[in-house]
Amino acid sequence: DGTLTGIRHAWSFDDMFSAFATQGLAQKEPGKFTREELAPLAETNVTSLKEFGYFTFVTADGKKVELTDPPKGEYWLDYKEGVLTLNFTLPLKQPVKAKEMSVDVYDPEIFIDFEFAKEDAIKFVHKPAGCDGTYEPPREMTFQEQKALAQIPVDQQNTSMAWGAQFANKIKVTCK
Repeated sequence: DGTLTGIRHAWSFDDMFSAFATQGLAQKEPGKFTREELAPLAETNVTSLKEFGYFTFVTADGKKVELTDPPKGEYWLDYKEGVLTLNFTLPLKQPVKAKEMSVDVYDPEIFIDFEFAKEDAIKFVHKPAGCDGTYEPPREMTFQEQKALAQIPVDQQNTSMAWGAQFANKIKVTCK
């Protein structure tokens, strides 16, 4: 009926982070990891993301929507061709039906870079008739912005410029 109940994520980490994260993990078969073998790492990843709000910001008809933590046991890591993919769902605290919804994924401090899939950047589960979505990739940083960002000392946070929000991956959902 057009009610948004949660946001599913499938985050594929780059090959360097994947190699680092799996270094030293016990595995039955060399070069392969089962979900069970990766379960403690998935727990660590999800627990660590909580303090950052999972880098996911949702609004419905212009009002902030609160998310809850992924249900325990309903997140996992897959390992394919040397790349880890973290799968999890963020339920909405209260499901919402709106005409316009926005889901932004970004790191407010621009420490972590998010890049959506080139194809099928967004998918709907049980999409109702009359609802559609679009994906808008982040804009490129200007030379002046790069210069200003480089001048911020590494031990100092600068939230006055809302850096991350300016370079968010944006999903817009509209329902008629």
